[in-house]
Amino acid sequence: MALVTADSLEKTYTGGEAPVHALRGVSFALAAGDFVALMGPSGCGKSTLLHMCGAMDRPSAGRLHFDGQDLATLDDDALTRVRRERVGFVFQFFNLLPTLTLGDNIALPCRLAGMPGDAADQRARQLADRVGIAHRLGHYPQQVSGGEMQRAALARALVHQPALLVADEPTGNLDSESGAAVMELITELNRELGVTILLATHAPDVAAAAHRTLRMRDGALIAAAPTDRP
Repeated sequence: MALVTADSLEKTYTGGEAPVHALRGVSFALAAGDFVALMGPSGCGKSTLLHMCGAMDRPSAGRLHFDGQDLATLDDDALTRVRRERVGFVFQFFNLLPTLTLGDNIALPCRLAGMPGDAADQRARQLADRVGIAHRLGHYPQQVSGGEMQRAALARALVHQPALLVADEPTGNLDSESGAAVMELITELNRELGVTILLATHAPDVAAAAHRTLRMRDGALIAAAPTDRP
């Protein structure tokens, strides 16, 4: 069963000298447990499509269904609940709060969802241990390496047990060794937790970790290629 189904998605930004057509008739589906990479040049619409699938933005036209629900029918409060409860986000520049420890950063989604503090902290410790940074929970983001920050960001994205993980260039700000370690971890978590992953990247070696690759150009999908992975 499809977790996400996009049907002829369009996104046009207005307000400048000329309209910007960020998405042009994009249609595809993500099955539960799928791992899909988006590739294409900068400005091709990858991030816009990620934002749509993660309920961060609304299309100008077309339909997007998340777990059988038409997101166009939801008001802003309902979309916020989808993002908070069903989606995890990982970004190139980590987006950790500098005034919180790694432990508090990881636990934050659970606390925002109303989970008691002790339970949120326990969930954070479990995820931190799984991603290999349990010994860093009392440190602040500026006190750890880029690879450790991204591991913390990954744990934060998964701590509330989302159905979908949206990752925008998750290795783009890491050296090759740290990037490879993060991708290995993402692949393992996709297999172990069954979380569906939609990941945007410029790097062919990163895309190779996915089950299949969608290629974009000028706001449209131009190819869908399977990889050697099951």
